[in-house]
Amino acid sequence: MNTKSLIIIACAIFLLMTLIGAPLIGSQSLSPTEVVRYLQGEETSQGLIFFRIRLPRVLLAVLTGASLSLAGVVFQALLRNPLATPYTLGVAGGSALGALSVIKAGIAFSIAGFSAVQLAAFAGSLLTILLVYLLAMRLRRLSIHTLILAGVTLNYFFSASILILHYLSDFTETHQMIRWTIGGLDVVGYITLAQTFPFFFIVFFIFWILSKSFNVLSTNEELALSKGVHVTRIQTMSLILASLLTGTVVAISGPIGFIGLIIPHLLRLLGGPDHRYLIPASVMLGGGFLVLADTIARTIIAPVNLPVGIITTLLGGPFFLWLLVRNKGPVY
Repeated sequence: MNTKSLIIIACAIFLLMTLIGAPLIGSQSLSPTEVVRYLQGEETSQGLIFFRIRLPRVLLAVLTGASLSLAGVVFQALLRNPLATPYTLGVAGGSALGALSVIKAGIAFSIAGFSAVQLAAFAGSLLTILLVYLLAMRLRRLSIHTLILAGVTLNYFFSASILILHYLSDFTETHQMIRWTIGGLDVVGYITLAQTFPFFFIVFFIFWILSKSFNVLSTNEELALSKGVHVTRIQTMSLILASLLTGTVVAISGPIGFIGLIIPHLLRLLGGPDHRYLIPASVMLGGGFLVLADTIARTIIAPVNLPVGIITTLLGGPFFLWLLVRNKGPVY
């Protein structure tokens, strides 16, 4: 058994352990016996907490962490840059502008289990992807470079608009905006998860099929062309799919930082750049890592729940600095 297989097995075990253990840990520890009794038909309070509050939150953490890690792998491969993140095309900025606009307007409703803020955030991410694509087409050359240029341009506009919203908001609105911008795993229902997981699995399957193409593209575009890889088509489709996946989870959880940077790069250091290994390993480790980070956020100053984005930033900041020092030269 080679190193890559061992790492994948270790990531799977880590994910399984966090899935089993995290729902039992919190401001009130839960007894596995009480949870089993609930499954047997007894209405125990601990069983209700486990299945109606903590388990959906843990599953959301898995979905968010896995999605951001998967998108991070794709962005780093196509841009050939270990510091690329799922937010490179401006999806986070578009989602934030949509969500914060609804918070400022005081709009509140729910459709199919999604709140007005979540729907506005997703609409913002979709609009961002559409604008990036149209701007890149306007430049008459649809490529990675034009997509990134369009994304960076839109990000400046989004940042300015968000600052205006903050300036015009009162204390309560500003607090809600900051809370959303940090990113957190609020309690969601199983319906929301059931509506979101299928899209994740579809995108994962597509990227898994393209893993060999990613191996070639991450090395050299000319080499990929010589091997018959449809470079522009794969790059464009993959970046748009990764951005859509990012926009979906950001709409639910907010823009949680550093997951899409840390996990893919760490696994690349441990097992190499083969995307047939990186894609499944990143999904499992990313999901488990965010569950662990959220468990820390829920327990470190219990009963107060910190936004998980604070924990991931505290862990990701030192890693980012170490990465810069390790490069010993220009990043780009």
